Amino acid sequence: MQPWQIIAIGAVVVIVAAAVAYLIYQRSRTQHLKDHFGPEYDRKVTEFGSRSRAESELARAEARVNNVKIRALSPSDRTRFLDEWRLCQARFVDDPAGAVNEADRILTDIMHARGYAVDDPYNRTTDVAAAYPDHASAYREANDIVVRHRRGHSSTEDLRKAFINFRALFDEILGGADEKLRRVS
Repeated sequence: MQPWQIIAIGAVVVIVAAAVAYLIYQRSRTQHLKDHFGPEYDRKVTEFGSRSRAESELARAEARVNNVKIRALSPSDRTRFLDEWRLCQARFVDDPAGAVNEADRILTDIMHARGYAVDDPYNRTTDVAAAYPDHASAYREANDIVVRHRRGHSSTEDLRKAFINFRALFDEILGGADEKLRRVS
C-alpha cells in the first residue's frame, strides 16, 4: 500500500469517527433536553419550527439558570411570603382579578429574592421553564390568562385556573427543607 493510501484511509476513518461521535452527542443532547423540559421541549420545537434552533434556546436557558446563584429564602422571608399568599388567597373571593395580579407579583418577588432574573417577562418565563419545567406550561397559561383578562377576555373561571397554576409554582419555588434534596437528586 502506498503511503498516500494509508493517509487517505486514516483521514476517512477519522472523519467517520468524528461524524459518529457528533451524532451520538446530538442524540444525547436531544434526549437530555427532552427529559429535562418535558412538554416544553415540544412547544419550543413548534414555536421555532426547527429542532436545532429550539434545542439551542433550551440549552441556553438551562445554562443561564444553572449559572444563577440560587439563594435559599430566610425563615423570615418564607414566613412573609406565606403570609402574603394567605392574604392573596383570601382576597380571591371578593376580587379574583386583583388576587391573580397579586399572586403574580408575589411569585416575581420570590424569584427575585431567590436570585432569578425577573425584570423581563420573557426571561422570567424562560427561567421558570428551565428551573421548574413541570410548571412551565401552567405558568405560561396563567400569564396568558392575566393578559387576556387585562383585555377583558377572561372569565372568573379562567382567573381561578390562573390562580391555581400560580399556586402550584408558589409551592415549588418557595422551597423548603427538602428543596436541597430535590435539587441534588
